[in-house]
Amino acid sequence: MESIRRQNPQAALMSLEAAAASARGGFACVFSTADEYESALITERRAQGRYAQSRSYWPLALFIGCALIVAGTALLFA
Repeated sequence: MESIRRQNPQAALMSLEAAAASARGGFACVFSTADEYESALITERRAQGRYAQSRSYWPLALFIGCALIVAGTALLFA
């Protein structure tokens, strides 16, 4: 405290302001909204390959199965 009194008051004030600004910077969040955070998170996960599009054959198998059922029903009643 004694060293602050010996310094120029303007320099002491500037030093305190700089210390406060650096302390506030440690608590700041990089993202301003939750949507921005989620977008960045999804982008990062895609870059890691977590959301890789795997080829699924279920839609094709279901279509062929339904087509066979319809064809079988048509032949049964024909």
